[in-house]
Amino acid sequence: MSEQARSPRERYREQTRSEAKRIAVEQLAASGPAGISLNSIARSMGITGPALYRYFAGRDELLTELIRDAYHDLADAVAGSVQGSVRRAPATRLREMATTMRDWALAQPHRYLLLFGTPVPGYAAPEETIGAAHRTMAAILDVLAELAPPELATRPRRSALDRQLAAWGERQGAGHLPPAVLRRGLAVWSRLHGVVSLEIEGHLGPMGVDGELLFRSEVDALIAEPW
Repeated sequence: MSEQARSPRERYREQTRSEAKRIAVEQLAASGPAGISLNSIARSMGITGPALYRYFAGRDELLTELIRDAYHDLADAVAGSVQGSVRRAPATRLREMATTMRDWALAQPHRYLLLFGTPVPGYAAPEETIGAAHRTMAAILDVLAELAPPELATRPRRSALDRQLAAWGERQGAGHLPPAVLRRGLAVWSRLHGVVSLEIEGHLGPMGVDGELLFRSEVDALIAEPW
């Protein structure tokens, strides 16, 4: 809906929700998810707590909005990193996407940890966040499919893991990809997020390990691994 087509009431509602989410992100950065308080947000906005509950049913709905926004921001950043570079080698694009993912995480670790850190006690993300979460993975799988040798498409799905991966791919709209590509996608996802999480949470420094060098090494290893 265009800006002109929306009523003043609709525009005010959107502005109020956006302002509330902006303050919630500030609270998230300062104190983590436990620090997010609708009543505190309302006071910062100069309105009452009950008034803000007209825009968000509760903390869980606000958390869901923050999670969905963060997933989409990350996906937009990753997609933007390779926009217009389709002719570049798939391995080069995968490196660029991985680097962008790490840069995004280091620039706003509070939002990254909301997505990939310790689950928020008492909160269960609804199904609606799954589509947003899959966008970055889908971009990674597309590049991996270009890297994979053609014969993978005819490799039998023999193991229990292959069948699980195929079922997961179907649910994610990637059922056309061989299990080997899906497995490599999960390996990229888990290993790179593992390094980034260790770096953000300060575990690499005491070991004397440079997070950027380790991250690059993992990306290179994932690209070089045989299929």
